[in-house]
Amino acid sequence: MARVEFREDRCKGCGLCVEVCPKHIVAMRCDVLNAKGFHPAGVEAMDQCIGCAFCAIMCPDEVIQVEK
Repeated sequence: MARVEFREDRCKGCGLCVEVCPKHIVAMRCDVLNAKGFHPAGVEAMDQCIGCAFCAIMCPDEVIQVEK
């Protein structure tokens, strides 16, 4: 099973990772604000992640790490 880790403190909420997820399990966390004042992205259903790493590849700030 794949594991995705987001460094929420560095996320600027651009949403690119949300757009490229083929399983549609990455979403903006509207209930959380990071220190920079942005809503960070996160995985809603880790058990459905296929470990494709599209989200990590697309992230311009290297916020996402995917482990298989």
